Amino acid sequence: MTRSALLAGATGLVGGQLLVRLLRDPRYDRVTVLARRPLGLEHPRLDARVVDFAKLRADDLPPGPAGGDVYCALGTTIAQAGSQEAFREVDQHHTVRVAGLARDAGADRIAVVSSVGAGSGSRAFYLRVKGDMEAEVTALGYPQTEFFRPSFILGRRAAHRRGEGLGGSPRPYWPPCWPGPPAPTGRCRRAAWPRP
Repeated sequence: MTRSALLAGATGLVGGQLLVRLLRDPRYDRVTVLARRPLGLEHPRLDARVVDFAKLRADDLPPGPAGGDVYCALGTTIAQAGSQEAFREVDQHHTVRVAGLARDAGADRIAVVSSVGAGSGSRAFYLRVKGDMEAEVTALGYPQTEFFRPSFILGRRAAHRRGEGLGGSPRPYWPPCWPGPPAPTGRCRRAAWPRP
């Protein structure tokens, strides 16, 4: 039985690599991508939609039968967003908006890229936002919910992210309280369901 996939965040490092995997997966008859800008990619099973995540509506998602997988790899940095509030809008509110609309449309499985150490009670703003997002997505009641919690995500990016260069340095130089080793994006992709 084939399923449909919905991917938000395909223009980022993890989402871009996940898109390639989804398009190669014969279990998906359609892969819908919600993106802020055109992908510049064509594929017979790809339905790419340019959307404004802040104003996302139900009719921005494809119509179709109940059942489907949602993958969300939306994310930014406080520096790129310009403020903590703008960061929260992307990493929490946009993610929850996508998840909620997809659930209302009948999606039954969701996988979201979060962060190691995510928790609503965290003293670190970044981790608190990720924890708040996880709590809201969980409350939507998907039959299957997965959160992937990498530490630094290493790989070639279009934009430099200050501080991520530290992720490639040898482990002995990391502070002993650091939450985990850097994770290559391939590890995140291999961990992601659906599994054969």
